[in-house]
Amino acid sequence: MGRSFSSMNQKSPGYMVMGFEYERVQPPKSLSDVPRYLRELLGGFFYRLFYIFSLVWKSGPWILFFLLFVSVFTGVMPVVSSIISKDILNELQNLVTARALGQLTAEFMGSPIMFLLIFLFVYQILNRVVGRLQTSVTRIAGELVVRHVKLQIMEKACEIDLGAFDMPSFYEKLENANREAGNRPIMILTSAFSAVSTVIGIVSYAVILAGELPVAALCILVVSVPSAIVSFVYRRKNFQYMRGRSKERRQMTYYSGVLVDKDAAKEIRIFDLGNTFVEKYKNVFDHYYKGLYRLIVGESIWAVVISILSAVVNCLFYLLVAYRVFEGRYMIGDYSLYTGALVSIASNIATLITTSTTIYEGTLFIDNLISFMKSKPSIKAQADTPVPIKRGKHTVEFENVSFSYPGTERRVLRNVSFRIEAGESVVLVGVNGAGKTTLIKLLTRLYDPTEGRILLDGVDLRNYKPGELYNIFGTIFQDFTKYACSVSENIMFGDISAPYDEKRVRAAAAAADADGFIEALPNGYDTPLMRIFEKDGIELSGGQWQKLSVARAFYSNSDVLILDEPTASLDALAEQEIYRQFDELRKDKTTIFVSHRLSSATSADKIIVLDGGELVEEGRHGELMAKGGRYFELFTTQAKHYVESVKADK
Repeated sequence: MGRSFSSMNQKSPGYMVMGFEYERVQPPKSLSDVPRYLRELLGGFFYRLFYIFSLVWKSGPWILFFLLFVSVFTGVMPVVSSIISKDILNELQNLVTARALGQLTAEFMGSPIMFLLIFLFVYQILNRVVGRLQTSVTRIAGELVVRHVKLQIMEKACEIDLGAFDMPSFYEKLENANREAGNRPIMILTSAFSAVSTVIGIVSYAVILAGELPVAALCILVVSVPSAIVSFVYRRKNFQYMRGRSKERRQMTYYSGVLVDKDAAKEIRIFDLGNTFVEKYKNVFDHYYKGLYRLIVGESIWAVVISILSAVVNCLFYLLVAYRVFEGRYMIGDYSLYTGALVSIASNIATLITTSTTIYEGTLFIDNLISFMKSKPSIKAQADTPVPIKRGKHTVEFENVSFSYPGTERRVLRNVSFRIEAGESVVLVGVNGAGKTTLIKLLTRLYDPTEGRILLDGVDLRNYKPGELYNIFGTIFQDFTKYACSVSENIMFGDISAPYDEKRVRAAAAAADADGFIEALPNGYDTPLMRIFEKDGIELSGGQWQKLSVARAFYSNSDVLILDEPTASLDALAEQEIYRQFDELRKDKTTIFVSHRLSSATSADKIIVLDGGELVEEGRHGELMAKGGRYFELFTTQAKHYVESVKADK
């Protein structure tokens, strides 16, 4: 964020958007440019296919070996079955002819037919066993691959800059990547091995036909070329359509989800918003569906025309084989083998086309996952040798800091400069939108300044390792997170690196004045919170949740305590108790408060007043009141409102 976002969004053959890497193959500019285009297109295809193979290999190498065995088995065994069936029919024809001529010299039970039937039955048993195993292994492999990919996405999401979460492009990439984390990798892999077995079958049947019908396989292949072209063209169109409609899919997910969201249910009913969101869903779906419908119908029309042409060619070869049987050149078994070979070649080529286009389309979609996984964080130590952080008291200094959120031009902070001495207690004051929370996000290096720099102990924050930097801050944001875990876990998340310490958890809860309501819960500190996973989960009030978040801050072993509206949901008595505990906790610590209740600022070592993103005043309570400026205006207005409220109550 120290660099221009406009430069990051410039699109070229290889370009970055909010840290996400995209690759685009430029269309050919002339006929001589076609080889280059094909090389890049095929190169990208095989790169993505190799990426999928590597995903499955990391999930379990045995999966690849088993699928390879199945592909060879399913490619060869149908040909073996066709040859056995041909021999059985020919032997039966010979027996029937011999019986009709009175030349039968052997019993049926002792004829070669019995051995051929045994081979056929063994094949059928093996085929069913392998098919059953393939289904089971594919399901198991699918679960393992999903786990592996989901873990990769989760780990990558932990690395990505917070600024990415402010960009619609991030949610597009995340939605697409999550969609591909399902069964698509294993589906592509099984399709690839299926293509191998299909090719084995085509070659085997072509060898069978080569002696009698040498041009049959070639004719069927030529007729199938248009089908392949249409399939590949429409697969790419489908991919481009789906990628370009990520926003509509997210909208449909949001509109359908908001109606079943527990937190939104109250307002949805009170304001009668149900039909509004239903109509929004319908409108987005109709727009999304129109383009998809055109693609499906267009591909279907081409498929029907090509299928009719293919059927006519097959019919001509059927007639040729039947005529040769009539002439006595072929036996009935030969008819079965050759016509079966014709059907198998035609169906296998169709299957190969469908499988190949499925693989091609799948690899295009998997590009969403690849580009997401290639994202690189910019919030990292910029020094070749990061500066180690010394634990203890710290000084903080802002030097002409300005900041705009990613993708926007509006400056939330403008030329802010101030210094916090080690061990000082500082309160940030200002109306909503003044830039207080943004300043905290910059101090904790969730973002980097657009201009200026922030110093910790005289060193630019960008020269520290982010992980080490985060460890010195104990932070509660005003939009703190509620975790669907136990009470004790919600507290100990303040310092997850330390082993669980029950005494420490209870001490933190007592410091936050949360121990009273916790002990009244059904299972005390082991009580599950929120009814998302556990039927006996407890829903806390806003104030109780806020006390837990404060306990989390008390639990953290931090050098700098940062509290963004820590008592917003608490009553006056609870707030007073929290501040009394803060006075004990903040000894020997640098403490930064953000608060709308200006009574908390009266005892601070320093008050920093922000207005419209600028620092307008700085000093102690008495000094600022004497100035009669912005702080005086805010404090007296709030005090007057409080006094009037008390009088009204009397």
